[in-house]
Amino acid sequence: MEGLLQFRGNPSRTWYGTGPVPSDPAIAWSTEIGCGLSTVGGEATSWCGSGWTGQPAIWERSDGVTEIIFGAYDRAVHFLDAATGQATRPEFPTQDINKGSVTIDPDGYPLIYFGSRDDRIRIVALDRDVPTELWAFFTPPNSIWNNDWDGNPTVIDDLLFEGGENGIFYVWKLNRGYDADGRVTVDPELVFSIPSYNDELVSRVGRNVSIENSVAIYEGTVYFSNSGGRVLGLDLTNIDAGEAPVVFDYWVGDDVDASIVIDADGMLYVSVELEKFRARSAELGQLIKLDPTADDPFVWGVPVPPLFSGSDGGLWATPALGDGVVYAATHPGELLAVDTATGEVVYRDSIGFHAWSSPVLVDGTLVVSINCEEGGGLRGYDVADPRSPQEIWQVDLLTGCIESTPAIWKGGIYVGSRDGNFYAFK
Repeated sequence: MEGLLQFRGNPSRTWYGTGPVPSDPAIAWSTEIGCGLSTVGGEATSWCGSGWTGQPAIWERSDGVTEIIFGAYDRAVHFLDAATGQATRPEFPTQDINKGSVTIDPDGYPLIYFGSRDDRIRIVALDRDVPTELWAFFTPPNSIWNNDWDGNPTVIDDLLFEGGENGIFYVWKLNRGYDADGRVTVDPELVFSIPSYNDELVSRVGRNVSIENSVAIYEGTVYFSNSGGRVLGLDLTNIDAGEAPVVFDYWVGDDVDASIVIDADGMLYVSVELEKFRARSAELGQLIKLDPTADDPFVWGVPVPPLFSGSDGGLWATPALGDGVVYAATHPGELLAVDTATGEVVYRDSIGFHAWSSPVLVDGTLVVSINCEEGGGLRGYDVADPRSPQEIWQVDLLTGCIESTPAIWKGGIYVGSRDGNFYAFK
């Protein structure tokens, strides 16, 4: 399959798309998404456009159409032609907003996988006249926190890996195939599940122990964290037999919603929010490198304090790995370039408060969201010198924050905005 098929491109969350990246981007087309209602704290609120994480999935169909697929806050999954912005299929409706990113089946089956705030994770077939739900898993009642599905599902070797905001990590055997009429089929079987929390963690942090990040997988180990700050690694060697023992367990002190990023050496880069201001957060920092093979996993940590009193610090965005540096967008509003070996911050720039969109690095150009409080936009940096990014262009949207993560594909930058629209920049 050719495309950007899941959030951050691959199971280690380290691949960002295919160039070229536009050298002087402007809006090529836009499509109205609209708004939807969702309940927060018992009160219905209108959510518009698309938000965190919301990275579009893109694939090149056999009929020559490059198709963009994304879930949005209007309670629907959308299908657009990358060339024109026109709909390629009818929308797939959901019963609440969609915050996470869609996964396109990596093995060529005409299937997509996604979660929603309507308490379901779904598998939808694309080989019918309209997108058709083949399977949905409804979060069991009495969850320790809530029943949303924010994380991006990962599919490897006919297994589906996903964590829920009920704090539980799941693995399903998909049993993909085709029926007598040549239509795709699935028959998912739950082969493994485990709570991401234990009594010790709940007594330490309370009941908010949801899994909101997308699981990351490296050489047979799956890593994820929860809102209590517990980072777990499970050995998948015998997962077909329903076994996945915990082989890594580390507490980082506060909520981890951003996805863990894994480099070629198996090192973990963990982005942590700063909301509770515990002693552990002051000890470790908020952008943290961990070595899961070491007796003491902590390698280095970078503090990310609040911008002003009464605000939060830390990171919601998933970082991007460059050549010897990691690029991170912080909630207080900085772009950081951090030396991966030492943890030294070698570059910083202001990108505006509430930077939740994850940086994207393709063909030596780093693309980040900017200025959410001033109407939003995108900025491009030349990172020929990875430790000294040079701003080369900026697009000021001026109509809405870009919380979603952009997708870059063959000359286009595709992303939704909180202003109720989806944009192509070329």
